[in-house]
Amino acid sequence: MSRFSLIRFLDRMSSKPSVRYLTYSFSAAFFFALILIPPILGILLKWNEIGQIFENSSLQSRALAAVYASFGIALFVSLVDVVAGLPLAWFIARGKSKWLNVLDTLVDIPFILPTVALGYSLFLFWSQPEGVSSLFGASLVSPGWLLIILLHFVFSFPIIVRVMVGALLDYQIVYEEASRTLGAPPLTADRTVTLSILKPSLVSSFILAFARSISETGATLMVAGTFENGPVFIANAQAEHLGDGPLVFVSFILIAVSFSIFAVITVLGPRLKLPTKKVWPFVERKLSGSHVALSRNTVTLAIFVLVVLLPSLFVALPAFYAVITGTLGQALSGTGVWQNYWQSLFLSYFVAAVVTFLNALVGLPMAVLIARKRAGKLPSTALDVLVNVPLVVPSIALGASMKFFWSNFAFIPEIALLIFAHISITYPYFVRAMASAIGRIGMDLEEASRILGAKPFTLFRTIILPLTKYSLFAGALLVFTRSVDETGATLAVVTTLKTAPVLLVAWVKKTSPIPATPLDISLGIGFLVLFSFMILLILRLVVRGRERRY
Repeated sequence: MSRFSLIRFLDRMSSKPSVRYLTYSFSAAFFFALILIPPILGILLKWNEIGQIFENSSLQSRALAAVYASFGIALFVSLVDVVAGLPLAWFIARGKSKWLNVLDTLVDIPFILPTVALGYSLFLFWSQPEGVSSLFGASLVSPGWLLIILLHFVFSFPIIVRVMVGALLDYQIVYEEASRTLGAPPLTADRTVTLSILKPSLVSSFILAFARSISETGATLMVAGTFENGPVFIANAQAEHLGDGPLVFVSFILIAVSFSIFAVITVLGPRLKLPTKKVWPFVERKLSGSHVALSRNTVTLAIFVLVVLLPSLFVALPAFYAVITGTLGQALSGTGVWQNYWQSLFLSYFVAAVVTFLNALVGLPMAVLIARKRAGKLPSTALDVLVNVPLVVPSIALGASMKFFWSNFAFIPEIALLIFAHISITYPYFVRAMASAIGRIGMDLEEASRILGAKPFTLFRTIILPLTKYSLFAGALLVFTRSVDETGATLAVVTTLKTAPVLLVAWVKKTSPIPATPLDISLGIGFLVLFSFMILLILRLVVRGRERRY
């Protein structure tokens, strides 16, 4: 079948109400059956154990303090993410340097690293003598709440940048240029026109960063010390053999309160007056100067390099020394501790590719449902909020719940369970990015196309897709990188398969059959970062290259 014939066939099919109904129904059923129900059901089925918390007042006080800490840290970190991440996204999207594709790819590094390895890296960098603390003669940042904030900023910062870069590249700059033509300084045009149009993406990126901070467990355990937030409390309670009551209690509060926050944001977000319409021409013209822009970009890059990139890569830096020793030879020959590394690395990339494809396939209809309210205003709003639920379930609770759910289906192969687990974790990233992008497109464009006789598939292919392609790419990258680094849920649902992050965690925690040296750990993480960096950079160059040709 030729490409033209295929398009005509899809046009005919998309114009049939029954086909559209089946597409949206399948997408919604997929979401409930494979993404929402498994993690929630496991928590609900253990609901009778929640009484353990209420029978122990000290344990209850400890749990509530941990919950308060989770929300306080998540809100603070998410706000800082927006303030620090938006300027970098602007620089990447609007800059002219040929090296911006490299910088854009470097932003994804914290998302590529296994979470435990990332926490271990920041612990070494900020708290141990071999890190930056060596310059001060003492631990610069001791394990505790401050190191948790630094860690959460590092792994949630890329979310803001990735979503906003996609939004800025999709954005039609003609509106901004029109305001400048009418005399508005660049800062005024950016603040009152561009950010106003990109508000849905800004809200979505904030929600994703907030949810990522609320749920992270593995990396946080590495830097928490005696301090507890919600996920750390759950992990400590399980280590102390306190039963499943703490898991159910804290998970329920995190989900319920986060659900309420997301519902409020979803309902009130479109009405939020951001930014203010008041302008200060003299001040904003001064702040729009090239010197101010250069200073802003310099500070933004310094924060990224010194606070995000270097601490993330610190654990992999000895890999350069491993290259000139026998460690590299052992790695390439697959001997010793390296005998399963390359299979695990291939498995990680295979699963990430499959999960990314499936998310795009079933996530696009859901994004359209949410953005265009195709299921009705109230059901679509409910779906918009429910999509975020898997993000706020602590990863340790998510993994335990999914293991409990899928253990009832012994006939499903382990590779399928692994893919299901990764889809559940990554699905919200793609849907949030695409729903906010589609929501930015004016309905008048779609209505004009329909009046001119365009079929639904042609409308999607010629209007929605071109105007959201960078957001689609950004969402796909978020899914791919999040899948590559996933550890906790993977450990919970599989027993024989080992992805690269699972293998590296065993090396870091010294639980592998053959002990790994610090050089092995550094080189293993280095390979993962290098290959992931190359894949993402090639994809980014291909996408940008196509844009230049057209």
